[in-house]
Amino acid sequence: MKRREFITLLGGATAAWPLAARAQQPAMPVIGFLGSASPTEWPFVTAFQGGLKESGFLEGQNVTIEYRWAEDQYDRLPALAADLVRRQVAVIFTAGSPAPAHAAKAATAAIPIVFALGVDPVHFGLVASLNRPGGNVTGVNFLTADLGEKALGLIHELVPNVAVGAMLMNPNNPNVESLARKARETAPSLGLQLRILNAGTAQEIDTAFAKIVEQRIGLLSLGADPFFVGRRDQFVALAARHAIPVILLRARVRHCWRLDELRHKRKRCVSPGRGLHRKNPQGRKARRPARRAIDQV
Repeated sequence: MKRREFITLLGGATAAWPLAARAQQPAMPVIGFLGSASPTEWPFVTAFQGGLKESGFLEGQNVTIEYRWAEDQYDRLPALAADLVRRQVAVIFTAGSPAPAHAAKAATAAIPIVFALGVDPVHFGLVASLNRPGGNVTGVNFLTADLGEKALGLIHELVPNVAVGAMLMNPNNPNVESLARKARETAPSLGLQLRILNAGTAQEIDTAFAKIVEQRIGLLSLGADPFFVGRRDQFVALAARHAIPVILLRARVRHCWRLDELRHKRKRCVSPGRGLHRKNPQGRKARRPARRAIDQV
């Protein structure tokens, strides 16, 4: 995906509103940011703000950003989305799992919504297709969830003698069943017995590692989830303490790999800013990056 194509993704979000709705907007445009995790668990807010800056928008100077965080409590998302709609934001940016995008879509059919997802937005009913998303929803699909099987194979290459591995899932993530199914389908081709473990809190992560040690599981792969991204320091410490090879998003620890997402995350954050400038956001194609990579660290 070319950079120029991406930054025009949501061109002119305000042009899509009814004139009456636009007339009610404050002089300074407002962007709604709806996240499923917490600000401490989602480390890409700086990239989001930097993308807006490239479009000429500086938070607090010529644009306001209303942040709404579910704090890993997915049942809070509908109320948070409704609050952004009442705030009459210009565009809603959703991050994390499909849940924030679904909550925003249910809350409004008028305000443009930009998602950034690691899963297929068509499969989860957010858009009709990538070429013709329809409605007021569009965004970028990074396919990081599809890299889960690749990540499992890579960590097994690092420790090929391991016969039993584990995949850790967040049971609160609506995508958990799909992730678990794909992992189970991949494991036999690697000659690996796979155990699925669940953790939706920091304490449950500690409990999962205790089970891994007790059951003598030889490696751990993490399902794609923003909560796990935010707990990477905890995973690094536990992996080092118990000498367990772990593969996780953007963690820097021995025997770990990271998904090279930052370049794409940096680009994606430009889109809401461009949405305040240009026209006809409705029907803009949802995008997938041309490059996907896993780097060793």
